[in-house]
Amino acid sequence: MSEFRVDKITNRDGSVGTQICGVSTFSGTSGMQLPSGPTEYRGGRGTGLIAGGIYSGGRQATIEKLTIATTGNTTSFGNLTQTASQGAGFSDSTRAVFGGGTPSTPSGTNNIDFVTISSGGGASDFGDFLIAGFSRIGASNNTRGIFFGRVVAPQGFNNIDYVTIATTGDAIEFGDSAISISDGCCCASTTRGIHAGGNGGGSVTGLGRIAYQYIGYVNIASRGDSIDFGEANANIGNQRGGLSSPTRGIFLNGAPSSVNSIEYVTMATTGKGTDFGDRTVAMSQVATLSSSTRGVMGGAGEGNNNVIDYITIATTGNATDFGDLYTGNNGYACGASDVHGGLG
Repeated sequence: MSEFRVDKITNRDGSVGTQICGVSTFSGTSGMQLPSGPTEYRGGRGTGLIAGGIYSGGRQATIEKLTIATTGNTTSFGNLTQTASQGAGFSDSTRAVFGGGTPSTPSGTNNIDFVTISSGGGASDFGDFLIAGFSRIGASNNTRGIFFGRVVAPQGFNNIDYVTIATTGDAIEFGDSAISISDGCCCASTTRGIHAGGNGGGSVTGLGRIAYQYIGYVNIASRGDSIDFGEANANIGNQRGGLSSPTRGIFLNGAPSSVNSIEYVTMATTGKGTDFGDRTVAMSQVATLSSSTRGVMGGAGEGNNNVIDYITIATTGNATDFGDLYTGNNGYACGASDVHGGLG
């Protein structure tokens, strides 16, 4: 084994030697391991964010954070660049993106924000949508984020947009879905983005099922219209998203009334959803986020509830209490994390 000599370490041009600050005592018999990987990873990953929403009688710009592997109440992270509810969120391993929403007008906004998940503080401007709107839903892998649908009150639309998460810039047209999507659920593997349900009545043309139960998917790396995946067991609507491991996607049921049921799909296949279990409360407009093993669901737009639940994605069963949102009652928010199933 070669000798590690602290007194031989210099900067790149050799002009400055070792500088040790703070506690410098070290003892041991098995050596010392230096940190590796990008700086932003060195504090550990596993953070979930819940952004925007409505509580205390108005739309908010706050971003709350939690550690997914633990339980407990959220804490303050920072603020969006503007107040917003019914927006969409997704993330790669380092950056979360939040877009759309309703700041104050029925037409929504074209604003897209981003934050660095390992830090705290206010969001920065990412870019704009081609067309303003709200009630989008989002999914991503470690490279590209997909925004499904939008609403300009009272009409829903079926457009799909995308961004490259590591950059900044305006959203780009991706394709269209078979239904007008608003307030449905989304999840992702490393290759597929899946959308389910949404607030919309009637049937899907040529498929013989209602829009609330329709599930479609896109191949994230390509562009094009969404493809038929299958059908949910129950209506999916008036929700703020879904969550996933690398293999399994989870959807919250709802619409036209609040329910507490949860179902899942295997994302690499196609077909019907399967019953997973129940939330601790029956609510709608719930923000969701996940690690590759645990799904977290927080707040509610109807019923004024600040409860956060969690599930173990690889199993089935009812949700367990996680904690509470620190801001109080919070619905119509959106979630993101740096360890979700779309990252592998």
